[in-house]
Amino acid sequence: MYMLVENRTSSHLHLKRSPGVRSWSLFVGIASVGLAAAYYSADSLAWKLFYMAGCFFVAAQNLEQWEEAVFDKNKGTICLKTFNLYKKLLTFSKGGNEQVVALLTEIQDVKVEEETVRYFGKGFLVVLLFVTGFSHPLTQSAVLGCRSDVEAIAKLITSFLGLNRIENREPTSSDTEASDVDDPQ
Repeated sequence: MYMLVENRTSSHLHLKRSPGVRSWSLFVGIASVGLAAAYYSADSLAWKLFYMAGCFFVAAQNLEQWEEAVFDKNKGTICLKTFNLYKKLLTFSKGGNEQVVALLTEIQDVKVEEETVRYFGKGFLVVLLFVTGFSHPLTQSAVLGCRSDVEAIAKLITSFLGLNRIENREPTSSDTEASDVDDPQ
């Protein structure tokens, strides 16, 4: 699942994403290695704590982020929030929360982009295109495989914002004939 709809009204759209099963499985696997090393080791207590803490930090580093997107027509803003457990632990609760706020009127289009993910294939994510030419992804990481889920979120955002999506249309025969007339030979 790319993002879940937390709340949807005519003036408010709240989307959420939390770490997936793959991410949590990796977290538990790496943390288990630290626990097993500490349990079966004949080393001192300090080394056992080092094994557990080291593996816990590596596990937390590989955990995906919690992400939110809040579209609010009343305020006229979009707020993209991310929460990272690893940054939170490293900064002793001072960091780990990032927030981007933009005006809804600045969003020109919403599209799905394909991203190559090393060793796993293709991933997809929603990108917001702004009037200024700037583009910003809705989430920081792509979802593997499920393009239809990502396209459904893009269509939901497009319909919520009332954007007219211009699809790539095939040129008609009258378009090509008109362009041939304009070209000097």
